Amino acid sequence: MEIFLTVVLKIILNLGMGSSKFFTLKEARLSNNCPECYSNDGLEITFKQKLTENTFYKAITSETSHQMHCYNCNTTIFPVRWTDDIERVVEYQQRAVQPKPKSIKLKPLAWVVIILDVILITVIILAITGVISF
Repeated sequence: MEIFLTVVLKIILNLGMGSSKFFTLKEARLSNNCPECYSNDGLEITFKQKLTENTFYKAITSETSHQMHCYNCNTTIFPVRWTDDIERVVEYQQRAVQPKPKSIKLKPLAWVVIILDVILITVIILAITGVISF
């Protein structure tokens, strides 16, 4: 019985394959010089956090990322091109970012599946113990 429920749950979870995306936590303008165009008013760093969603749940993970972009030369600045000054500012900004706590929210379909499983298990147990008969 336990194996059957495990197989059914794996099938259901495979049906619920979803998507992951990042949402913006913070955007900050930097006054450092861009390593590409040397302008000091176009750098912006964006901090993002991962959100996973499928048909059964929506979850915020603890995974975060950051991306730096210069709006003067329209270039993404990768960490390899960062100067020591930029690295210090990024570290400071990273400490200032407060990521949302890790969480999971079940969708209505997940609650329906859970309730149906509980009812099914209850009926099976009652039938095995002889409280109800078919």
